[in-house]
Amino acid sequence: MAERVDPYKNFRFRVEIQGIQVAAFANATIPSETMDAIDYREGTDPYIRKLSGMPKVSTLTLKRGISSSLELYEWWRTGSQLGAGGPGVRKNVSVVLMDDAGNDAARWDIFNAWLTKYEPGDLDARSSDVLIESVEVALESVKRSQ
Repeated sequence: MAERVDPYKNFRFRVEIQGIQVAAFANATIPSETMDAIDYREGTDPYIRKLSGMPKVSTLTLKRGISSSLELYEWWRTGSQLGAGGPGVRKNVSVVLMDDAGNDAARWDIFNAWLTKYEPGDLDARSSDVLIESVEVALESVKRSQ
């Protein structure tokens, strides 16, 4: 009989950002990867062929409770002042999913990432919720390495 393999839970993860020590994130949206199908018809062919288009990757979105740490904001400021090609703006990021024992179970490595949006969250005097800061991260490529 085959051994049962349960799927991993989505709440045990960590985010590693090159050169930045960041508090735990409450939410990470791993970038999706897509490729368009392009219609192609050659000469007098009576039917259309499908060709693969360029692969595309979406953005990484990270959310966490705002704290005294300014490291994410400083990364944003550096990129907004120098542009995505400036020194120290592009960083490698990894999102690591852990199993029930706390061991690394799955890993998405994200290459040449930079912040395209920084949102400090909304203040509300009627609420006692944690103030959530979020960032959108553009990237060149993502690879699941584990």
